[in-house]
Amino acid sequence: MKKTLALLLAALMMVAVVFCGCTGGETSSTPDATTETKTDTAEKVTFTVGFDAEFPPYGYKDKDGEYTGVDLELAEEVCKRQGWELVKQPIDWDSKDMELTSGTIDCIWNGFTMTGREKDYTWSSPYIDNSQVIVVKADSDISSLDDLSGKVVAVQSDSSALAVFTGDDATDANKKLCASFAELQQIGDYNSALMNLDSGAVDAVGMDIGVANYNLSNNEGKYKILDDQISTEQYAVGFKKGNTELRDTVEKTLKEMYEDGTFMKIVDKYNDKYGISDSVCFGE
Repeated sequence: MKKTLALLLAALMMVAVVFCGCTGGETSSTPDATTETKTDTAEKVTFTVGFDAEFPPYGYKDKDGEYTGVDLELAEEVCKRQGWELVKQPIDWDSKDMELTSGTIDCIWNGFTMTGREKDYTWSSPYIDNSQVIVVKADSDISSLDDLSGKVVAVQSDSSALAVFTGDDATDANKKLCASFAELQQIGDYNSALMNLDSGAVDAVGMDIGVANYNLSNNEGKYKILDDQISTEQYAVGFKKGNTELRDTVEKTLKEMYEDGTFMKIVDKYNDKYGISDSVCFGE
């Protein structure tokens, strides 16, 4: 009886060992969900660019519903040369820092002003000299910056145009100009700002000259740009603070593109409508 019981127990133990061995094998073949994603550029597979989808000519949706633009095409060429897959990630401009800090995006590349933000990000070299201008309706009696006194002026939230009037680096002249407005409105995107201009809800809109030129060319005779610019600035690619390795890889590739003519070939595609080729400052 005891011998039979001993044999039975031994058999049960063997079954348990076999079962545990099979279970252990399945566990080891399952990827560890807590493993950190490698950020080494040598291991990189995708490159996620955060951009404002309503910011032509740098990033926008074309007539076919595809995201395109100067910056996205430049990023696509960088990815092609690095063997990366480009991920175009439209973002809420107000949330761009959160997206970058969390790792949802690898960089902000979308007519992104580095002027006044030099210490906030790790930057590429500047590649575009840009201006901030005021757009009004073509039949408006506003013809100079002085005429904005007592008017409602709109700018995009957290934009360079907003910083021109309210930022730490705003000039005394622009602060004084802003103080003369009846109101400075912050609006989520330029399309909405221009709709408000059309309806008469605002009298003028402050924006980047490239975006202004785009809207003038697409709406002939509808708007005009005041002759006086409110500021000049430079665009660059913004990476998370301290991410010099990725910045250096992208910077090196952009330099190669500039030297072999690919950079300007991409920019020149947009020049007839936006007049931006003369604004390129990369390599200077």
